[in-house]
Amino acid sequence: MRRDWDDRARRDPFLYIASWRKDWDETSFFASGEQDYLRLVHPVLQKFRFDPAGKTLAELGCGAGRMTRSFAQRFQSVFAVDISAEMQARAETYLRSFSNIRWVLSDGETLSGLGDASVDFVFSYLVLQHMPVKKVVFSSIREMMRILRPGGVFLFQFNGSDQPTMNWKGRAISGILDGVASIGFHSASRRVATFVGIDPEMVGRTWRGAALTSAEITEAVRSGQGAPEEFLDAGTPLAWCYGRKQPEARA
Repeated sequence: MRRDWDDRARRDPFLYIASWRKDWDETSFFASGEQDYLRLVHPVLQKFRFDPAGKTLAELGCGAGRMTRSFAQRFQSVFAVDISAEMQARAETYLRSFSNIRWVLSDGETLSGLGDASVDFVFSYLVLQHMPVKKVVFSSIREMMRILRPGGVFLFQFNGSDQPTMNWKGRAISGILDGVASIGFHSASRRVATFVGIDPEMVGRTWRGAALTSAEITEAVRSGQGAPEEFLDAGTPLAWCYGRKQPEARA
């Protein structure tokens, strides 16, 4: 996963973080992060009457910092977590004026750089959907619950649909290329992808990750003492889950 995301960062960090547009510049890229904060994050925090001032946040999959800037403007401290050192290097450059961001390089499955019950809010967007197998997604969710303080809030997006997004020809070609890449022939897979007109950075299971049901997500959240409040757009590639970590039982 690290190799693939480092490669994507070197080629075009904005595109592979926000692939719905190909002509990003720095201004529009970070403006889209602010728009998504207001559209996706603010309503959930309002629902829980959660004031970010003085609070600590962990963003799982900060990428090039698209939403990290919005978090740093509102939270007292931000843990910006990513598997890609290349992505983080770019984010650090763009956000060098912020002193309240701590950059945490992860192994893609654990959050060993963060302590138990150390953050008030944990967030992830356009990240779990790229994880290649369910096991890694489950581990990431349990880790998010681990670092969250009792009573803290979580909000994360995942791929909730196993329906194909391409026609049968595209699925067949991509399936073959993914398989070739997964057995170690990464360079060959990329060359073939380029030849048939597919972006080579979008080949492999680190791009088209595992899909999970809401029931599977619920089980993973509850295994970490989390309590899902609601699922949004369940059954779609852009499904969301939010809720709180259960408070500690009093003796």
